[in-house]
Amino acid sequence: MTTDLDTSIKNQELARQDLSCLYEITKILAAGTDLQESLNRVVRVLADMKKMENGTVTIVNPLTRELEIEVACGITATAQKKGKYKLGEGITGRVVSTGEPVIVPRIGEEPLFLNRTGIRNDEKKKKSSFICVPIKVTFESSKQKIFTQDLHNRSDNLSIGALSVARYYENEFGLQSEQDLRFLTIVSALIAQAVHRVQVINREKEALQQENQRLRRELSAKNRLSDIIGNSSRMQEVFEMAHRVADSNATVLLRGESGTGKSLVAKALHHNSRRADKPFLVVNCSALPENLLESELFGHEKGAFTGAEQRKKGRFELAEGGTLFLDEIGEISTTVQIKLLNVIQERCFQRLGGTEIIKADIRLVAATNRNLEEAVLEGLFREDLYYRLNVFPVHLPPLRERRTDILLLAEYFLEQYCKENNKRIERISTTAIDLLIKYHWPGNVRELQNCMERAVLICDSNTISSVHLPPTLQSSDSVSTDSPLSLSGAVESFERELIIDALKHTNGNQTKAAARLETSLRIINYKIHNYGIDPKQFKVRS
Repeated sequence: MTTDLDTSIKNQELARQDLSCLYEITKILAAGTDLQESLNRVVRVLADMKKMENGTVTIVNPLTRELEIEVACGITATAQKKGKYKLGEGITGRVVSTGEPVIVPRIGEEPLFLNRTGIRNDEKKKKSSFICVPIKVTFESSKQKIFTQDLHNRSDNLSIGALSVARYYENEFGLQSEQDLRFLTIVSALIAQAVHRVQVINREKEALQQENQRLRRELSAKNRLSDIIGNSSRMQEVFEMAHRVADSNATVLLRGESGTGKSLVAKALHHNSRRADKPFLVVNCSALPENLLESELFGHEKGAFTGAEQRKKGRFELAEGGTLFLDEIGEISTTVQIKLLNVIQERCFQRLGGTEIIKADIRLVAATNRNLEEAVLEGLFREDLYYRLNVFPVHLPPLRERRTDILLLAEYFLEQYCKENNKRIERISTTAIDLLIKYHWPGNVRELQNCMERAVLICDSNTISSVHLPPTLQSSDSVSTDSPLSLSGAVESFERELIIDALKHTNGNQTKAAARLETSLRIINYKIHNYGIDPKQFKVRS
């Protein structure tokens, strides 16, 4: 016969056991960052320490509004997929809907038990009891209120799921099951806290990722100097000059043929200067007639001319503290040249039709593809303005004078347009590379950019080949040689292609390339030198 002392000792032992189990569960949930793995460990602890079999955690899917099994102990993956319940459906659905726990004395005798996971198929499990408790979070701590219209417990808590176990009781079902119910209610509260904590962490991670992507886009849009593609000696000279002048207030004159990237360098100069957080404004001087250009640069007062219905600020005023980029400066009229000279000299100007003196705290960058020296001699460009603009000239070389950069640029544009058009093109064939390098590129980098965009659009394989390039690149007039290819020239061309292909596959490593071609390093080095191949251009950019 059981005495009160025996009962007291047994209750103390159960309490110690519960505390020990709760301690282990608390450690798991507090330390875990992977919610599913943490919950898996929790249900295993319940099975090992409390003999609570088939521990299952179901969570409401925010999209389908159905209860789905998140983790389940002792249940097959197939059974887990079947374990889906609508709110209010079956015992689990009812527990989540009402927010009240449920105890089923015998699984095999309960008609509401849907047996989606197949527990009732086992004869021993039919005699087990089923305990299910809701997992609740308070409205104040949860931002997921999308289910409130489907739940009855709206006043204080929101049920986001349920914790259920199967337990076999030999005797004392009532007392023992009530103690287990209270215990599982505590466990469900711990799980709710862990779910909320992980959700908060995930939201913060997502916010940080979005912020990181935004900053990356901004940095990319700023066209930093380091983002300008080029390893040739001519481009290294441009980088050196640009770095020297970037952080000064000196007027810069960018010179070079159309399409060489003058606007890109102008942006890079601005975003690498102390004025980076101020405006960067562009005016294409050749795109506007004289009267409109003057108004665009200096602004005008109301009534200054026919159609001037209100005051308008000019680009010099709008670019206050920042950089003003005057593209195609060689195309402006002599009238505008005089006013521009005054602004550069005096650092102040007046709006058209106005008398107010406005200070111009701007950094001026100009660009032209014209020969300004000839224009000065012909009287088309003021000599004094030329010297004011030509404080720090930077010459951008045409693409035909920086052939070692052609492959780098082509691969850069290939990657860019593959992303834009959702294509997967892995490489450029050696024959296509040969055509790209031999072509004289009258349109410079802009023409190469258009060429690669066209190639990506019409290419249906994983390799850009010569047939994907424009016909102009494949004509005899497009290459830099007038003589037909001799036998020795054809052999050299084929040999050159083999070496380039090997260098591409070995990331520019000459030793590995020699091994790939089954020849010596000495011969490879000799051929590379003779064919003017730069192994550095095949190194992957990090």
